[in-house]
Amino acid sequence: MKNRLRELRAERGWSQADLAQRLEVSRQSVNAIETGKFDPSLPLAFRLARLFETRIESIFLDGSETPDQEKTQIERNST
Repeated sequence: MKNRLRELRAERGWSQADLAQRLEVSRQSVNAIETGKFDPSLPLAFRLARLFETRIESIFLDGSETPDQEKTQIERNST
């Protein structure tokens, strides 16, 4: 699943290890989510949304949108 996790993490200056510690998961788990090799559980997705103070839909994209649609969706969800 496509996501904005790396972007959101970088905006805060956090390493993968920093994010992993905040979420109480391994750095490898963060890397796997960022690269789309692993989809987080629903509870973990909610923890990510709370941590980044945004909606789950603003972090995770279903992959069916074009890049322009993704940008519009992200902008819409961040308001």
